[in-house]
Amino acid sequence: MSAQNSYMVFSGTNTRYLAEKICQSLGCPLGQLVITHFSDGEFAVSYEESIRGRDVFLVQSTFPNSDNLMELLLMIDAAKRASARTVNAVIPYFGWARQDRKDKPRVSIGAKLVADLLSVAGIDRLITMDLHADQIQGFFDVPVDHLYASGVIMPYLQSLRLKDMVIASPDVGGSKRANTYAKYFGCPLVLCNKTRARANVVDSMQIIGDVKGKNVIIVDDMVDTAGTITKAADIMKEAGALTVRACASHCVMSGPASERVQNSSLEEMVFTDSIPYSQRCAKVKQISVADMFAEAIRRVIHNESISNLYLV
Repeated sequence: MSAQNSYMVFSGTNTRYLAEKICQSLGCPLGQLVITHFSDGEFAVSYEESIRGRDVFLVQSTFPNSDNLMELLLMIDAAKRASARTVNAVIPYFGWARQDRKDKPRVSIGAKLVADLLSVAGIDRLITMDLHADQIQGFFDVPVDHLYASGVIMPYLQSLRLKDMVIASPDVGGSKRANTYAKYFGCPLVLCNKTRARANVVDSMQIIGDVKGKNVIIVDDMVDTAGTITKAADIMKEAGALTVRACASHCVMSGPASERVQNSSLEEMVFTDSIPYSQRCAKVKQISVADMFAEAIRRVIHNESISNLYLV
């Protein structure tokens, strides 16, 4: 069996837009998969072509709602039962990743639960991007290829040719990620110290560092309600920043996020297309990670190293 015929790529319902671009980059057709929905909300998965002895790659981000995760679990189970040689989950956005530890009494660790569900369903490998916490890789007993959105975001930021650039983290927890960008561009790092009143609600924020007369790039892994990132942008403009841009891997953008970004001091908000974004916001720009995931899949198929995919 040739390398071209040894693998097949399939997609769940809501990540098909990305799977099609990945297949275009790989030069292979997207596999035929039917998801049948019943009137009570239940659904069933069926492969419409033989996958016996093939390396199967299942592309599906597990963003809300939970049907996306359930589709992926059924796709994995069906592939195992259809005698696929290996089942590889390609999850550009790994949902529930914010629940990576017990941060207060009597709470679940959702990221570990999802990892267990995927493992029990039968994956042989996980390919994902910018996990909310790196230690989630350790929740799996199978190989995890952890890609970074910096591979597509950094070249875009370079193309802007900004002078007096400063990299900023919207919170102390994201300082490691922001520091990586600052080292790559050889520019200063600024931190925002925030306190939360409750989940998704920022109480207060202070800037640690100088942004006066600077072009600021705020770096984060995801933007949900956009409360933190827009508040940071407004405070930095008040502190004398020339321009403020933001970039994040995952475009969650729930609730009032689009309106907040549109009405904020941000020049633009740059995301990857790990999650589909259908709302209209003139400031939002999405950069595709399809070629990066396609290259990772290609290297997995040929047993090649993926480490030089990383810019940093």
